[in-house]
Amino acid sequence: MKADQYVTVAREGMHESEINRSRFLCSLAPAATEQEAQDFVARIRKEHPTATHNCFAYVVGADASVQKASDDGEPGGTAGVPMLQMLMRRDIRYAVAVVTRYYGGVKLGAGGLIRAYGGVVGEALDELGTVTRRRYRLATVTVDHQRAGKTQNDLRSTGRTVVDLRYGAEVEIEVALPEADLPAFEAWLADTTAGSAGLTLGGETYAP
Repeated sequence: MKADQYVTVAREGMHESEINRSRFLCSLAPAATEQEAQDFVARIRKEHPTATHNCFAYVVGADASVQKASDDGEPGGTAGVPMLQMLMRRDIRYAVAVVTRYYGGVKLGAGGLIRAYGGVVGEALDELGTVTRRRYRLATVTVDHQRAGKTQNDLRSTGRTVVDLRYGAEVEIEVALPEADLPAFEAWLADTTAGSAGLTLGGETYAP
């Protein structure tokens, strides 16, 4: 069963925190694929070549099917895992976090590291904000050119999301609908267009 919605990072950005003289920089970004997440990690590492550690965690998939974390030289389980746990606790998906640490001379101990790495990810999420994306079914409404304008207006006035418009022999209006709304939508469409519109169900998408 696919998730009906997920939460992700609103935008790419960075949050800095100082803990016992160590600088912790948390870089966060949305990532649509695992490759995007890995590219972001590589980019941040390049930006901070002299950092003591560049630890990362990412979650890809609305059902969190891909989860990876790296301690990058910190004691096992004290960096990447708490970062990943923070993303999961906040229900964050399709996102990548890199925490860059510049060591300041004071050892934090395992508990201190876990709190620092998890905490700075939480703070970054608070600062950059999150967006909820819901699962929609794509459906294509086919109408003749005479009805196209009115049908579009009717769709928008009932709060439905028009994703795409294609003009050919007929006009195809692609809409995104919550799965539960499909039966009511079919009835509404038949009523509004006096049964003249065609409806084809397509794949799924996630949208705000």
